[in-house]
Amino acid sequence: MKETGKKNLKFGMIFMMAFIIWTFLIQTVDVKPAGQNGTDIGFATINCMFHKLTGVHMAIYTITDWLGLVPICICLIFAGIGFMQLVKRRDLRKVDTDIVVLGIYYIIVIFGYLLFEMIPINYRPVLIEGILEASYPSSTTLLVLSVMPTLYFQAKRRMKDGAGVKVVCAFSILFSLFMVVGRTVAGVHWLTDIVGSILLSAGLFLIYKAVVLITDEKASV
Repeated sequence: MKETGKKNLKFGMIFMMAFIIWTFLIQTVDVKPAGQNGTDIGFATINCMFHKLTGVHMAIYTITDWLGLVPICICLIFAGIGFMQLVKRRDLRKVDTDIVVLGIYYIIVIFGYLLFEMIPINYRPVLIEGILEASYPSSTTLLVLSVMPTLYFQAKRRMKDGAGVKVVCAFSILFSLFMVVGRTVAGVHWLTDIVGSILLSAGLFLIYKAVVLITDEKASV
């Protein structure tokens, strides 16, 4: 079935709405176990049970934290592609539209990353270096799941070497899975934080993809 911009936009908006509803629930239904001045109702029970199941693994937390630099490097690579096109073509309007849209998309993702760091919805189940940090949504998971799919998408659009495309796409998928699982079992986030990141990143990426596909569709008319 052929992908269309409108279809991706529709699903992107569904995920964004799901994220908004999920965030509202996180704010209004207690997500912390009784030991953190919460109650054992609603999400608190699920979060507490899952946290006890996984425990805390600071080694995994540290590894996934450092690997969070990978999506940042990917952002810089695409920024470099856009910059080289701008220098060569000497006109921002001549830079590939999907690269310009990608740059705007990355800015939005980074803004969302920083916004939830400054406006805590809830806090981590453990102290990090003696500090109780904001936990929702998982910022590393958000960054990875927002950026890695763009690598997959752009590789399919730009790379000519079929084997190279397969390698890049496989890396994007496997790295994303490793990071999501790693961040989940590390025990530094509530399970509800990971779910929030998945919903938000899926919504953002599908909207980005929709804009690119809609632009392609208009250009082909």
